[in-house]
Amino acid sequence: MVEIVSVGISYKTTPVEVREKFSFSDADIREALGILRLRENVLECFIVSTCNRVEIYAVTENRGKCEEEIKSFLLDFHKLADKSLYPYMHTRLGSDAVRHLFRVAASIDSMVIGETQILNQLKNSYSVARSENTVGLILNRLFNRALFAGKKVRAETGISSQAVSISYLGVELAKRIFENLANRTAMLVGTGEMGELFAKHLVSNNIKELYVTSRNFHNAEKLSQSLKGKPIRFEEMLYRLKDIDILVTATGSSDYIIRSEHVKQSLKLRKNDPIFMIDIAVPRDIDPKINRIPGVYLYDIDDLRVVQGENLNSRKENLKRAEEIVLNVEKGFTDWMESLKVFPVIIDIKQKFEKIKKTEVEKALRKIEGGTGAQKEILESLANSIIGKIFHDPVTNLKKRTSGYEAALYSEVTRRLFELDPVDASRDITDIYDEAENWDQR
Repeated sequence: MVEIVSVGISYKTTPVEVREKFSFSDADIREALGILRLRENVLECFIVSTCNRVEIYAVTENRGKCEEEIKSFLLDFHKLADKSLYPYMHTRLGSDAVRHLFRVAASIDSMVIGETQILNQLKNSYSVARSENTVGLILNRLFNRALFAGKKVRAETGISSQAVSISYLGVELAKRIFENLANRTAMLVGTGEMGELFAKHLVSNNIKELYVTSRNFHNAEKLSQSLKGKPIRFEEMLYRLKDIDILVTATGSSDYIIRSEHVKQSLKLRKNDPIFMIDIAVPRDIDPKINRIPGVYLYDIDDLRVVQGENLNSRKENLKRAEEIVLNVEKGFTDWMESLKVFPVIIDIKQKFEKIKKTEVEKALRKIEGGTGAQKEILESLANSIIGKIFHDPVTNLKKRTSGYEAALYSEVTRRLFELDPVDASRDITDIYDEAENWDQR
């Protein structure tokens, strides 16, 4: 029987300096999915990679071997030979993996409880997997139920309305360094969604001046125009450091774009006036050694957890209701997964009935040779209706018997009652679930 396996790392147990080693860019994910799908024990898969987590969800017939294949894949793909990283990886199986994804989608496993970005991030991950043909019957269903759980939590609780964003928390940290932001100049490096939100919070706190830069100058111009800031070319960024009090970096760079020597030189020109830096990128944009330089206050995304902890108490009731919703959606999905145990016998019954129907309809058509097309359609429709009605009760009852013992018992009895062939051990499991997917769509 197939099972869902999830292997990954998250902000809860893994520091950013380790998470960034496992991060996937958008281009990486397409390549990675193609490689991962070729692993012997991976039937379906998709990858979630955000600043807070990297997780792989897979469908397998052998969970132990699948787990090992995913772990070795993560090390191989990122060229990490050190197996001492294994303890950072968490593995979830079956209903635990399902519940975890639903909690992620509902943003109750996020660093910022109730944040709204995660649903779009999951949609993007799933969309790439769909385009690469690495998801099928089970992960398609899993993702759709995760999306449903996320939307239901947001609709029926106040968890998102009370949420504080990463950018809000970052600005709160800036206020602890500079009491009044109105006299301060800021620079945003990167024009993605998180960077834009951060810049908007700075503007709403009456920042004196905002510079915006990106490797794509057009994006910098567009964002700075909406925020009434000043676009600068990426090549000017290091030169401008001497004028900046607050620096926010949120690029997709795979290496540091700001290093110690850049900051030391800028501080001299600033006459050691302090500078606040917040790096919300994963992998990080700013060399963490910079934090040792006097006059520099450098924070990364993990440092925001301290501020986040101060905002949880007011949302306890909403969290409780959100967890209840997740558990209910999870039960529905696991019930459906259990029903798949009897799908092989259901498919075999259907195929036998279809064969009988075809034979008998052909006999009847020969007897009414010369009949009109309408008569033939009526006969075909009648046969389909009879088959459907006969088929309904056995299938409904089989789907109810999904515990390990009952599923095997009822499947065997059904095979004997209808004189079906014994289970073919060599039958390709993907063929069975392709048929199940077609049946499930009717």
